[in-house]
Amino acid sequence: MPRVAVACLMHESNSFHSRKTRYEDFHFLPREVERWKNSSTEVAGFIEESLGRGMEILPLLHGGATPSGPVERASFEQLAGEIVQALHGASFDAVYLALHGAMFAEGFPHADEEIVRRVRHEIGPAVPLVVTHDFHANLPPGLLELCDALVVYQQNPHLDTKERGERAARILADMLSGAVRPVQRMVKPPMLWNIVHQNTYRPPLQAITEASIALEREPGILAVSVVGGYQYNDVPFLGPSVVVIADGDGERAAREAQRLSEQMWAAHESLHFDLPDAAKAVRDALSATEFPVALFDVGDNIGGGAAGDATFLFEQLLAQEASGFVVTLYDPEAVAEAKRVGIDGAFAMFVGGKTDTMHGVPIGVKGHVVSLHAGRYVEPEVRHGGTRFWSLGHAAVVALEGSTPELPNLLLLTAERSSPNSIHQLVSCGIYPERMRILTVKGTVAPVAAYRGIAKQIVMVDTPGATTANPSRFTFHRAPALWGL
Repeated sequence: MPRVAVACLMHESNSFHSRKTRYEDFHFLPREVERWKNSSTEVAGFIEESLGRGMEILPLLHGGATPSGPVERASFEQLAGEIVQALHGASFDAVYLALHGAMFAEGFPHADEEIVRRVRHEIGPAVPLVVTHDFHANLPPGLLELCDALVVYQQNPHLDTKERGERAARILADMLSGAVRPVQRMVKPPMLWNIVHQNTYRPPLQAITEASIALEREPGILAVSVVGGYQYNDVPFLGPSVVVIADGDGERAAREAQRLSEQMWAAHESLHFDLPDAAKAVRDALSATEFPVALFDVGDNIGGGAAGDATFLFEQLLAQEASGFVVTLYDPEAVAEAKRVGIDGAFAMFVGGKTDTMHGVPIGVKGHVVSLHAGRYVEPEVRHGGTRFWSLGHAAVVALEGSTPELPNLLLLTAERSSPNSIHQLVSCGIYPERMRILTVKGTVAPVAAYRGIAKQIVMVDTPGATTANPSRFTFHRAPALWGL
């Protein structure tokens, strides 16, 4: 029975975020296969498929942190070292690594590639090594020389994570049996595919994604990945990629990768973005005829590494005297104050805008505490990334002064930064989104799967912040000269 060593380490690192990510920011699952299976992630898919094919799993490490700034050098060395040390002296026939592909560490801009390099050095050239990456990976060409197969999510929002893990397991099982010989090729079109156009369920990326899925069904093709890239990494190999894995046919893999890359390049002139700013977005939402309207705070996309406490939309909602809105803010101090005054207690303090100067300024509010929550909830459906168990940290809901029970203005204050990939972030705290007029959502594409069934309209808003849609607001030092970067 083949034995496969499995490790997962996920972090999307925003080079422009002011706060470094430390080892203490990572959360780890126990080394228990059953716990690792209890989700819809790529790791769960890989394990289930592997067990079904008669392979044994050796769990090494399963950890991740909410997207934030670059990983500190010492923390990265500790994390990578734990994976390599777990492999040292262990008995296994192959290795599977679930990595994000956009981890940026001090000293290692392409940190995931560095992990793969160290693992390859530890296990030697003959042991099969399969890797999966997130759709937002920035792929360096050398990565393909270090692993036998790289499988990347095809969908954004990421609803196919489990299926991609299953595919990686099939490729590995067939490698071990001698049924296939993976040969992979990559092409990187010289462009930036802006985050606001990375929804694979809408043009222009939809047609290219569908072409990749169709190609993957053809005999002799083992995997096809059209990768959007992550524009908040200042790295040498920033931008989209196409990876094709063929069974023993490098020329075909290269040809098909080139074809899909040319399709991406052909769409580059349609990738302009014309998003409303906060003032216009709120003004348009107030004049809507169907509610709720979801305003996606692109510049404060927690899933992309932003602060989670930007106040630009909140400021406009107050200035334009909106009613029936929900604003979520990461503010541990405000949560502590809400807990101090208790339910129905008077609440008065400055909230939000406390991480740095990129995300607005704190805003003074008055109101009363409606409810307090432990902040843990479950998403039963497959949503972006496949995560089932979520945490906001301790959380509080505050009704702002002057709002009415029919159309309350609500603040959801959280002690942890948590990407709004599930509508249960609101529902679990007693907020019924379908009864509200305006929902503010700190994300870009990832929350679409959660909100499209509730919101009558989803509006991407061009707000400042660490994940602003306009890359010209940043200064790049390592990235290639693409689109004026």
